[in-house]
Amino acid sequence: MQSTAPNPLEYLIEVPTERRTAFERLRNTLLENLPDGFEERMAGGMINYVVPHAIFPAGYHCNPKDPLPFIGLASQKNFIAVYHMGIYANPELLEWFTSEYPKHVKTKLDMGKSCIRFKKPENIPFELLAELARKMTPQDWIEVYEEQLNKSRK
Repeated sequence: MQSTAPNPLEYLIEVPTERRTAFERLRNTLLENLPDGFEERMAGGMINYVVPHAIFPAGYHCNPKDPLPFIGLASQKNFIAVYHMGIYANPELLEWFTSEYPKHVKTKLDMGKSCIRFKKPENIPFELLAELARKMTPQDWIEVYEEQLNKSRK
């Protein structure tokens, strides 16, 4: 479900009423806990948290005109999704998250490579996601990103 909203506030208006409060809380959790340097913007029809060109001039390798993506936040048809590129690229971070998750939520973790899905807003572990957001600075993410990119080019 890609949105054409031009900014995060208009995106929030599109979020279904039954999940809007949780979605707003999740957005605020990320805004309050992401280290300095990440910027919030719209991309790919969702809210994104990126490393701007001012910090990483090379931009995203798929399209260098785009800033380096880090976290995406979306209201999909049947769930709220958090797309965390750090989890996808850093096995230690993934291991930490998957081992911590059951300590915060009784339901099974529903996750793809970088996508964490929440079908029920009441099952969102806000404190855990706050901690996850604090785990990588923009510089940490750039280092992991460049390491993974270099591996894929060999």
